Amino acid sequence: MEQPLLRSETPDYETFSEKSEQEQEQNYIRTLKNKRLFLATFAAVLGNFSFGYALVYTSPVIPALERSPNPALRMNKTESSWFGSVFTLGAAAGGLSAMVLNDLLGRKLSIMFSAVPSVIGYALMAGAQGLWMLLLGRTLTGFAGGLTAACIPVYVSEISHPGVRGALGATPQIMAVFGSLLLYALGLKVPWRWLAVAGEVPVVVMMVLLCFMPNSPRFLLSQGKEEEALEALAWLRGRDTDFHREFQQIQNSVQQQSSRLSWAELRDPFIYKPIAIAVLMRFLQQLTGVTPILVYLQSIFHSTAVLLPAEEDAAIVGAVRLVSVLIAATTMDKAGRKILLFVSGYAMGWGPITWLLMSEILPLKARGVASGLCVLVSWLTAFVLTKSFLLVVNAFGLQVPFYFFAAICLVNLVFTGCCVPETRRRSLEQIESFFRTGRKSFLR
Repeated sequence: MEQPLLRSETPDYETFSEKSEQEQEQNYIRTLKNKRLFLATFAAVLGNFSFGYALVYTSPVIPALERSPNPALRMNKTESSWFGSVFTLGAAAGGLSAMVLNDLLGRKLSIMFSAVPSVIGYALMAGAQGLWMLLLGRTLTGFAGGLTAACIPVYVSEISHPGVRGALGATPQIMAVFGSLLLYALGLKVPWRWLAVAGEVPVVVMMVLLCFMPNSPRFLLSQGKEEEALEALAWLRGRDTDFHREFQQIQNSVQQQSSRLSWAELRDPFIYKPIAIAVLMRFLQQLTGVTPILVYLQSIFHSTAVLLPAEEDAAIVGAVRLVSVLIAATTMDKAGRKILLFVSGYAMGWGPITWLLMSEILPLKARGVASGLCVLVSWLTAFVLTKSFLLVVNAFGLQVPFYFFAAICLVNLVFTGCCVPETRRRSLEQIESFFRTGRKSFLR
């Protein structure tokens, strides 16, 4: 009888029946050289840094433009809501394009491609002479953010090994929070046009560094490029390690799958269950309200009776988010992913862990398309919330959307308990094996 959908009695589980095989895996992990893996991860997640920076760009800029002496740039409430929300439409379009580019260009080249709309978008906002330039620039930076949101977690997950995948899987969120914090800090002193100019820097650095980084070995194998995949894995793990053993495991997993996902295969629980879980995680994460809160953070503080200036309050929020996500990065490989979803707030749980789980549980043959679908659903949801947030606040008060967000958090607890798997210390091939076989031993 087929096992229930990922219901686990304990957060840990065993995949292999033989203890010696597990010991070999742990011994192999201890011999690995991680310096180059860390470098490749850093190069990639600079895209998330830019994404976090661009997402909250409106927080200090909207209040400045609402008071602008230039009539062509001065915004009313409706225009402000479009300026804040159009980023999410661009991000949704980026997620849609990732459904094609992730498998067409590969993870690394897709991340590099995102630099083009990002650079153009920042340039348009820096030199804006009218509202249309601001909106177009915001849309393009959103497109770049959506593309990187789909590609970077997959790239980082596929180049990582189980010993560090949890910590490295949190780095996209860490860097996004760093980017947001820098924006809040610069927003205290730097004019809004120069904030856009500063946003170009991490994008350019990312492009340069990624030129020297390898592509994902799993992606290369899926394209039949065995020699290039072996070379990439050797570069990432160190040539004096037993990387051939890991390469064989990845190769066996890839060979069990056809190269392209067919519509008929979507009826297979091995395919649709992890996709459904990943999409619902992204949908519910956005319904917690994080995007409209971050986009309108200073405006929210302006409407409350806080003691500190709104600009300083926003910077404090950024600092708290950073500390929280750093704690998550250092604990998720020890405590597990699922427990953090239960006991922590957004920055420690539903922020970094949902992105990591998305990249872990999606099957290789569907990973490129499905990750783009997750981002598409996520940012379309974010657009609806961000566009309507100010309108709801003006009509019913600030408390109404926050009551809604609190109710969604309760729903998330139920969803986590019923449907979310624990993937700590499992290789991507082991996780795929569970969804394919439904073996109960995986959950013990």
